Amino acid sequence: MIGPVFFVLLETSIRKGARAALALDLGVLLSDLVYILIAYVFYSEVAALNSGEKSGLLKIIGGSLFMIFAFITFFKKVKEIKVDAVGKVVQKPSDYVMLSLKGFLLNLANPMVIFYWFSVMTLAEKNTNAPDNQEGSIFFFILVLLITFFSLDLLKIFGAKKLRPLVTYKVLVTLNRLIGIVFFGFGIFLIIKGTLKI
Repeated sequence: MIGPVFFVLLETSIRKGARAALALDLGVLLSDLVYILIAYVFYSEVAALNSGEKSGLLKIIGGSLFMIFAFITFFKKVKEIKVDAVGKVVQKPSDYVMLSLKGFLLNLANPMVIFYWFSVMTLAEKNTNAPDNQEGSIFFFILVLLITFFSLDLLKIFGAKKLRPLVTYKVLVTLNRLIGIVFFGFGIFLIIKGTLKI
């Protein structure tokens, strides 16, 4: 799925390698699980939130967070990446933790994600063929979706890694600016949607 996380995932894979991008993606996956849990436990509240006035406020807050991410990313200085003798990017364990946290917060800042998972649950509930084991069917459906998303992300990560030899300082600066513009556009989109709801 093409969204803000898609571009950050590609950029992380190109600049820092597959392991770093995987750490980021695990953070995204964890925030998806948090949103799935919220959507499941607070099903009726999320339904009211999705259709009520507060959904507009959530979108405005999410859009504002994306605009902050946009400015930070757009003006971020490109640091030189340390590589070892084999050409692998040198990372400390704390770097992986920070990347996971970045992925987690980036995905969590997007209120569209909880509405997406809420829609998935509604769809799964309506179309389940096993009324006796509806919860099991819904969770199996969500599990298949998560595995599919994660598998596609792995393809993106390893595909982007192949581009690393072509990457120069100018390319990295352009990549930061492109991601900043995408975040800014997504933030504006959310704010407009939220404003129209209020």
